[in-house]
Amino acid sequence: MGDTHTQKFISWNVNGLRAVLKKEPSFQEIFESLDADIFAIQETKLQEGQVELVLPGYTQTWSYAARKGYSGTAVFSREEPIQVIREIGSPVAEDEGRVCALEFPKFWFVCVYTPNSKQGLARIDERMEWDRAYTDFLAKLAKDRPVVTCGDFNVAHEEIDLKNPDTNHENAGFSDQEREGFTKLLAAGFHDVFREANPTLEGAYTWWSYRMRARARGIGWRIDYFLVSDGAEDRVQNAKIHDEIMGSDHCPIELDIAL
Repeated sequence: MGDTHTQKFISWNVNGLRAVLKKEPSFQEIFESLDADIFAIQETKLQEGQVELVLPGYTQTWSYAARKGYSGTAVFSREEPIQVIREIGSPVAEDEGRVCALEFPKFWFVCVYTPNSKQGLARIDERMEWDRAYTDFLAKLAKDRPVVTCGDFNVAHEEIDLKNPDTNHENAGFSDQEREGFTKLLAAGFHDVFREANPTLEGAYTWWSYRMRARARGIGWRIDYFLVSDGAEDRVQNAKIHDEIMGSDHCPIELDIAL
């Protein structure tokens, strides 16, 4: 595959980019301090032209939802992609700006913001449709070259991945159906790099409700992931959760990998 070098990837659900740009420290300051080769964000909540980010040395790839102020993803990369795919062939949620898939010479990088199944699992059927389509989409890409996918998958996979599993089995993000969907994604040839590196680590969360001082009390969920395709897991050098970084109800996560 030629020379490999370690790259630093960051993923962060910003829960509204315009809001994070105004906070202290600002998105720009956090972006610069993390100094990533690729920085992926989810839930941008904006349309084209609503924000002008100055990120010298980075190519900006955006995927906007048709609905204003909703969903949306973006990827900022030092290397310019060969091509970009923004639709996965899903029968649902295809116009919600949920995917930025970037082809590079040695790998695919895919940022995703998985649909939330909503209170009372009102959107669970659509969510399961999406999960199947996304798994098929990634599996096809992985036939071509290694795949790194990241983002807010809106599911805590195992009981270790949230503070209160016992009371959440019927709730969005921890239903049996969603957990099984994630299991099937991994079974299709993908690795949850953080959990494989930290199989018994409890209290490692990436999202906290804004209610009841959940973050201060350590009541969280791990629903943001980096996954790599079979064969690339041996190249992972580090996987981190940056729970010290504020600005959103999610925190950034990091993958260091030699590709």
